[in-house]
Amino acid sequence: MNVLKQVYSHSLGLLTDLYQLTMAHGYWKTGIHEREAVYHLDFRENPFNSGFSVACGLSTAIEYIKEWRFTPEDLSYLSDFRGNDNKPIFEKKFLNYLQKLHFSCDIDAIPEGTIVFPYEPLLRIKGPIIECQILETPLLNMINFQTLIATKATRICLAAKSDPVLEFGLRRAQGIDGSICASRAAYIGGCAGTSNVLAGKLFGIPVKGTHAHSWVMAFEDEMESFQAYAEAMPNNCIFLVDTYNSLEGVRRAVKVGEHLRQKGYKLIGIRLDSGDLAYLSIEARKILDQANFQDAVIVASNDLDENIIESLKEQGARINVWGVGTRLVTAYDQPALGGIYKLSAIKNQEGKWEYRIKLSEQVAKINNPGILQVRRFHSEKEFIGDMVYDINMGLQDGNVMVDPMDMTRRKFIPMDTPYEELLVPIFREGKQIYEEPGICETREYAKNQLDFFHSGIKRFVNPHRYPVGLEQNLYEVKTSLILKARENGSDIK
Repeated sequence: MNVLKQVYSHSLGLLTDLYQLTMAHGYWKTGIHEREAVYHLDFRENPFNSGFSVACGLSTAIEYIKEWRFTPEDLSYLSDFRGNDNKPIFEKKFLNYLQKLHFSCDIDAIPEGTIVFPYEPLLRIKGPIIECQILETPLLNMINFQTLIATKATRICLAAKSDPVLEFGLRRAQGIDGSICASRAAYIGGCAGTSNVLAGKLFGIPVKGTHAHSWVMAFEDEMESFQAYAEAMPNNCIFLVDTYNSLEGVRRAVKVGEHLRQKGYKLIGIRLDSGDLAYLSIEARKILDQANFQDAVIVASNDLDENIIESLKEQGARINVWGVGTRLVTAYDQPALGGIYKLSAIKNQEGKWEYRIKLSEQVAKINNPGILQVRRFHSEKEFIGDMVYDINMGLQDGNVMVDPMDMTRRKFIPMDTPYEELLVPIFREGKQIYEEPGICETREYAKNQLDFFHSGIKRFVNPHRYPVGLEQNLYEVKTSLILKARENGSDIK
């Protein structure tokens, strides 16, 4: 689709942190820049105290990687960087090397829309260490944010049950790029449409909207504003009724709706944007039904999220469509996913893999070594557990997985249990081999995925913890690497 090309007309090669480039220069200077390495991208906690997350952002990452390059203008800019001795940080020969550098790695990733959990690699990249390193920041940027928003959208849609949720967040989003990516991720997460017209054009998302309070305020009175709008756009009439008095606004909308009906059109509905939404929606429903507008919908907005929607449902609100903006596109209660990108294996001079581990005083921050895959086991009715294993070691002693946070918690899964491998090939030697599904297909896939999980993980309060663990041999290798590192006196950070 080349969305990035449509939004940005210049190279995005410099969309990275400076330390990626300083390390790349160091790899090149020491002659290990082409040594093969493996990195994994994952996260340590589900956002929003959720029981799950929704993988998203892969399509954007694929597009970025396909266009990844350093232009002469990029390198001219980097040539001006100076160290504390006022001499160039980057050697000219290194910059010339970057100009000729092209992506050549293998990438495996979990498809967008897949329900995922902490410590599962969303992406595995294998190739020259210099390429893997430079791509760390942009990959985290794209996958972290869209996974966060897709997860939030899915939670909101769960709260709304079968009611449509519309994403209304453009005006409050974190900039142009944030708004576009948020609209895309929200749609994958289950939203039925967006108010963002550009996102609609770029991704094929249904675009929804009618008028704002300023339309009503531009006329002498509310009735005149509704009548004028009905004359201007008789096939798009959802009237915003709370500018002055919500229930009086509903009654005026009904009167205009009767005129629309006489002309062969229909009153689609009304929107409430303030006040006691439970009470107002119940009373508005009575007014609409008494006037024989039983099919007119009630749309609600006003800083909604999954918790407020769930509460309104419990109060018997008669809302049919939910417009959610700020708290969705900004991930209001947790504005970042703590995604990480760690080196887990590197080939030595003899061409043999050496596994790497980062130590920490916090167990959660010790990465998993190896070249990893995720195997998801399932019964006929639901998914029952995910095992992270090393593809070189395989599953040597059967399906025993160990909780990475508590080695006493173990789960045995019979050998004949059906499964699927979550990480699928995306690039091989720099060439894309993955056929990307359309956004509607991805959205439907996400919905179907969630239906196959136990309802407990979907709870908003104290959700069930879905079983995820390390294959027993991988856990033992990780433990031995930790012990060896500590015996060698490695710093604990």
